[in-house]
Amino acid sequence: MKCSIVDIHTHRPTGKALEPSFAGIHPWQAETRRIEEIVPRFGEVDLVGEIGLDYAGTVGREAQLRIFREQLDWAERLGKPVVLHCVKAFEAVMRELAPHALRAVIFHGFIGSPQQAAEAVKRGYYLSFGERTFRSPRTVEALRRTPVENLFAETDESDVPIEEIYRRIAQAKDLDPELLKCAIYRNYREIFER
Repeated sequence: MKCSIVDIHTHRPTGKALEPSFAGIHPWQAETRRIEEIVPRFGEVDLVGEIGLDYAGTVGREAQLRIFREQLDWAERLGKPVVLHCVKAFEAVMRELAPHALRAVIFHGFIGSPQQAAEAVKRGYYLSFGERTFRSPRTVEALRRTPVENLFAETDESDVPIEEIYRRIAQAKDLDPELLKCAIYRNYREIFER
């Protein structure tokens, strides 16, 4: 099997990788946007996202929870995977995810602890790592402990090419880069080709 590079979450598509499309209301927009604006787009995209909770910012938590819950309901109803934004809200996000039977859950730009990574993996969720991963020894340790079966790579808004992100992840996990590429490609196929 020929394995393709996957950039699971990018705001700067290059066409050099599999780059799934997404639509959703970001938690920073929870007070200014309504679910009715985005629902028509859900049928046109691969993923619902980036959705979630961000308790580090100034947007009210109730507004964030409301829009997050509505989007989780839609993702479940439509059988769409979700890509999550989660900042200083891991426990709340996990609590909100628990009652849903979602096709797949991907924590984008994961910068949590090894313990949080283990908790997400235990539920079968995916963790996506990007350029920010390598700024924190704690997050690098979370990456090292994350099984390749639960792993994605991303560029998000970074200028760092996805190939470089793969190289850094392979180095951190002491993996052959081609094996990493194939593992991530299998994860992609598991979500989008079933």
